[in-house]
Amino acid sequence: MRSKGCTGPALVFVHYWGGSAATWDGVVGRLPAEQATVRYDQRGWGTSRALPGPYTLDQLADDLSCVIEASHLGPFVLVGHSMGGKVSQLVAARRPAELAGLVLVAPAPPQPPAAVTPEFREGLSHAYDSPESAEQALDHVLTAVPLPDELHAAAVRDNLAVHPEARREWPLRGIATDITDTVRAIDVPVTVLAGENDTVEPPHVLN
Repeated sequence: MRSKGCTGPALVFVHYWGGSAATWDGVVGRLPAEQATVRYDQRGWGTSRALPGPYTLDQLADDLSCVIEASHLGPFVLVGHSMGGKVSQLVAARRPAELAGLVLVAPAPPQPPAAVTPEFREGLSHAYDSPESAEQALDHVLTAVPLPDELHAAAVRDNLAVHPEARREWPLRGIATDITDTVRAIDVPVTVLAGENDTVEPPHVLN
């Protein structure tokens, strides 16, 4: 876990499938110095990759709830990206005390799109099998423009710093889990950020 600052509504950042707390470095670096933030490596990833499973959405949501409780944040906003967006939706639906809002960055939608077929999920599960496949996914799926060399290398390292079961749980099961009924309980303002060049979660699947 990484934190910064101690005043104002905290921002709790939840990374994507393949990311880490460091995924948010560029974002946090552009925030005011006094902005309170919390970041952490989700179970199975980065410094948390040795934590035992399960690596299910429910377990990841339980973990996020524990992070929030342990951090004694006061008012806070969840900021979730892709898989982290789906995890954040589950936690927001639990209506934790002092949750002020939800920001979803190209989130995995509650109801899986029709394109998320068994064949798609099986192929996705191999995206981070090797440095070569991780680079292929990063260059041709996850980014619309080339990343600077340092960021590119860091992203590939994050993609590979994973427990094998966590690497497969999201594409084979988590991404296909329908949480539509659950997220109807969310009762805070929600902002969704999506980009027209996003090939993973384009705007039309988030409507």
